[in-house]
Amino acid sequence: MSKAKPAFIGKAKGFFNTAKKYWNTPSKGNYIPYKEVAYLSGAGFGANWVTLIASTIALNAGNFLVGACIGLKPMDLQIMLNVANIVGIPLGIFRSWYYDNHHLKGGKFLPFIQMTALPIVLVSLLFVWLPYEHMNYITKAVVVEIMYLLLNVFLCFYNESYTYFQQIISPDAQERANVLSISQVIYSLAPSISNLFIPLIAGLTWGLNNIWTYRVIYPFFAIVGLVFSLVFFRKVKERLILPKKKSEPVRMFDALREVAKNKYYWIIQSANWVVFLEGGYGVILGWSFVYAYGGKYESTLGLVNTLIGNASLWSMLLAPFAIKALGKRNLLILMNSINVFVILGVYLVYKNLVLVCILLYFNAFINTFWNIIQHNIQADMRDYHQWKTGVRVDGLFGPLGMIGTVIGLFTGMVYPAIYERMGLLDDHSVLYIDSIRNNLFEVLLLFSALGAFLNLVPFLFYDLTENKHKAYVSVLKIRTMFENYALGEAESEEIKEAIEIILQAKELNGKKKTSIDKSMLKKAKRMPKSTHEEKELRRKAVKAAKEEIRNTKERNLAIERAPIIVEDLNKFSTKAGKLRIAQAEKDATSAPLHFYENAKNDLRKAHSLPKKTKEEKEIRSDAIKNARVKKESAALIRKYGKDNIKAPDEKVKQELLSREHKNFFEAMSTKQEIRIYLKKESVYRRAIKPHTDAKLLLAQAQYYANYDSIFREYQTTK
Repeated sequence: MSKAKPAFIGKAKGFFNTAKKYWNTPSKGNYIPYKEVAYLSGAGFGANWVTLIASTIALNAGNFLVGACIGLKPMDLQIMLNVANIVGIPLGIFRSWYYDNHHLKGGKFLPFIQMTALPIVLVSLLFVWLPYEHMNYITKAVVVEIMYLLLNVFLCFYNESYTYFQQIISPDAQERANVLSISQVIYSLAPSISNLFIPLIAGLTWGLNNIWTYRVIYPFFAIVGLVFSLVFFRKVKERLILPKKKSEPVRMFDALREVAKNKYYWIIQSANWVVFLEGGYGVILGWSFVYAYGGKYESTLGLVNTLIGNASLWSMLLAPFAIKALGKRNLLILMNSINVFVILGVYLVYKNLVLVCILLYFNAFINTFWNIIQHNIQADMRDYHQWKTGVRVDGLFGPLGMIGTVIGLFTGMVYPAIYERMGLLDDHSVLYIDSIRNNLFEVLLLFSALGAFLNLVPFLFYDLTENKHKAYVSVLKIRTMFENYALGEAESEEIKEAIEIILQAKELNGKKKTSIDKSMLKKAKRMPKSTHEEKELRRKAVKAAKEEIRNTKERNLAIERAPIIVEDLNKFSTKAGKLRIAQAEKDATSAPLHFYENAKNDLRKAHSLPKKTKEEKEIRSDAIKNARVKKESAALIRKYGKDNIKAPDEKVKQELLSREHKNFFEAMSTKQEIRIYLKKESVYRRAIKPHTDAKLLLAQAQYYANYDSIFREYQTTK
């Protein structure tokens, strides 16, 4: 024991020294200092409690508040939810467009978190304090629906902004996973505290199926959460890799055309479409403690929730290491596969509360990995989209997600129909009857196991590895540096980082990977360790062997990234690139509004080009893309007439974008004017797109041609 103590103290001292060193400035290769991780943790704590009441208000029969307390029927609740989802579609489309087009100070998503926290708290408190006990059934349903709609105007902005914000705290995927893991360990205390004390207090007073519990207990959590949220969200930053020129407004339908081509987006969405089925088992724990055994264990539900919630702590701590070892895709598939068997295990033992708790502990451990992974794969997908298209889009992925909302109008009927068919209507006291409750549990668990299996299937086709993503981000850094240099705004550190990426890629491109030789490590571990000197020699040898293995792995990964980076650097010097330049020079000399009457024939010819080799495929793909753009241009000229397609006045746009507003309604009026302007601008831009694409390509080629002068500048500052 005495020997272990100094080692422990040494490690603790080392940790605090590291934290002190990187408290204000991030370590080399990272973006986020320790201080900001602490602020992010406090912000997450506040966010959890701000949305505590709001998340308690859900339009489904498994929800204690609207189901057991207010007494609304399962199918009625689902119809109300469908109405809310339909109303939410245009609101969701507006949010998605607004995220990518607003000019609020403070960031892309942080302003919405700060502005919507107070309304969420106020509307939530009003919701639970309305006198439902004095209303008839129809009145209760109408009031709940109106309040739910009002709440979600603010809550959706808050939740989406918080989700998107977590995806852009760092452009480095592994650092993002590390930071989210650390911060979630700390801010998970918020739900742990509420899960422990609310059921405990409820069991000693009115119970979870009495609305007075929510009226009296929740205001404290909401107010504390609001204070934390408003304070700590002002101390964190967003980080996007973008050129320093002012971003142009993004028209929704223009963005959707490109978003629809993102294969990773559809993989993630298809998994989300079936995830509803997996959630059926979510009521098992609460209903078991509240209704089984006559409800005598209800007061212990808070303690059980806290113990089960502890499982999340371990997965949060392990997530960064698991992601690094297995990769997000493999980890996700592994955990979902295990979860199928865990849910089936609950099916076999659901009458035994102890075994149910043990299995749901494993379930919570597994599911928490997804909470961290989902932010990372969403961020990776957006970075891939920016690499693929050259345009950064965040919010405008949302409108296509409305397909899932429409699907949910039908799939959402599954569990309410099961509830009512199994005997659960507006009177939740039927759950005290063992036969009804047990039959319902069995059906819910079987459907949940099926949902867990279906949820993992789409990710079998997800091949965006961590190393691919790192290569794409490296390319984005290089492109941004080139463009900023052309604008005269490239910083020395930005140039240094981009040039070092380029030099490494050029050096390693075409090299073969080195096999991992662990013989030196095995030999080092077999070294004698009897004396202090022998132990020290062994320790140094093991450390050196591990360092050698780590360096070899890093070099192999860099060799994998090199072709992607070099291919982007050389994209204008290949045969396909030279043909692209030649076509661009031809299109750039044409009038901007040129009528491409032979575009359909060009498209047919492009489709008939050979596609046996990689080079042929690239040439064919470029020809098809070019012909399609010209075909759309010709179609627009036929539709609107050449004389009716004119360049919008740039001064009008600048006036609209810089216009100040006294209130929300003035802002909305301006947004409508901007929308009309952008539609005209979109028609014009798409009509002249062959010309502008050609000029943009030539400009990019010129940016890349600056490499030699940039490299000389780098050498002088080295």
